[in-house]
Amino acid sequence: MSGEPAPHGAKPARPKLGGTFLGGAKSRLLPASLVFRFFGAAVVFHALAWAALLGGAAQWPLWRRGLGWPLAALHLVTLGTLLCSAIGASLQLLPVATRQPVRSPRLAAWLWWLYVPGVATLALGMGLARPAWLAAGASAVLAALALWAVLLGFNLRGARGMPGVVLHGWGALAALALLGVSAAALVALWLGRPWLDAGAARGLHLVSGAFGVMGLLAFGLAYILLPMFALAGVPDERQQLASGAAALTALAAAALAALAPVYGFAAQPLRLGALFAGALAYALHLRLMRRVLATGMRRDLGRGLRLMQLGWAGLGVALALGLALVLGAPADALGRLFGIALIGGWLLSFLLGVLQRILPFLASMHAAQGQRRSPTPSSLTLERALAWHFRAHLAALALLAAAALTDQALLAAAAGAAGLMGALAFAAFFVVLMRRLAQATAGAAAPERSRAQA
Repeated sequence: MSGEPAPHGAKPARPKLGGTFLGGAKSRLLPASLVFRFFGAAVVFHALAWAALLGGAAQWPLWRRGLGWPLAALHLVTLGTLLCSAIGASLQLLPVATRQPVRSPRLAAWLWWLYVPGVATLALGMGLARPAWLAAGASAVLAALALWAVLLGFNLRGARGMPGVVLHGWGALAALALLGVSAAALVALWLGRPWLDAGAARGLHLVSGAFGVMGLLAFGLAYILLPMFALAGVPDERQQLASGAAALTALAAAALAALAPVYGFAAQPLRLGALFAGALAYALHLRLMRRVLATGMRRDLGRGLRLMQLGWAGLGVALALGLALVLGAPADALGRLFGIALIGGWLLSFLLGVLQRILPFLASMHAAQGQRRSPTPSSLTLERALAWHFRAHLAALALLAAAALTDQALLAAAAGAAGLMGALAFAAFFVVLMRRLAQATAGAAAPERSRAQA
């Protein structure tokens, strides 16, 4: 959408519908076994994260960002569920959306074998307080992320159109570099060889990971996915760019503020500037998303949309809590609430809402190969499992917030138990989806075999 008025007497340009990039998409699909292994790993890590919180609940009252199972649970969510899903989505959806051939499925397969065991080793090292294991896992994860950055960079460089999505993608890659630096600094701290101030490393890690890599990808991919889900016009590209520019400004200011103790400049104005720019990016993005939902031909997006809306609300709460912390509010309980709103409320809720819609859609596209009538996404979906997951996810977030306010291990354990129930329900949805996809694929292959034998 250009936003320019139509010439006098001419019909106004019709907005480009989301999902138009799907023409010829089957030729750009990765093998199903490769695509879904990233999402399958994310589903498993989701359950392991809540299990780690449940098993390590006794550490909750005393945990203050050091090694232990709460830290392992956090990274099983961020690296295991969020980033593993982001890698899978970017490897499949961006080549389809940018109408480019998929680059090197073999490299993508190697990426999985490097990244997933690396995350598992890193999380074990954190939970068991084994710095050597942590360092080994972190090395594998950083190598995998460097490989992913190369694959993503090639795709972004060849992209035509979608300037807002491309801007967010390049911003996420820049943030990924900062994430790698801060991660290496934190590992060095745990190994007893510090080369960056601990507070600066933690601050840079939070900003570059949650707001940078995952936040920018969540904003950018939403401009592809939500119009496709709602059958709506693609959001105005100039406003996408404005939101992206504000988000990148916020990220740069917050990163500089994290490094302020190292270089001796004032952090407070930078933090306030980052919050202002972040709030502007959030408001512009939310306006575009509301416009998509209001004009789409498909209005009822079910529990998936409610989880996405919960995610947007979680970001608003995180920004408000961030302002309170910057203005001097007590950091202990509010700091934990900020992390829960940011990671659990925003990123995890939004991602789970997207996954329960995009996974059946991708499965339907793969099942359609070689068939005249492909199974619909709804026929591949186990709705009952998603209903259980939705309730358990809300309960887990509420209990986790209560645990943050009261510092009670029992509430942390209850949050872990509720979250694990929800994660297992989501895993059941994924397993049934894979089974129905296999059945549909086998059903399509049977007539081909019969004709070949005849």
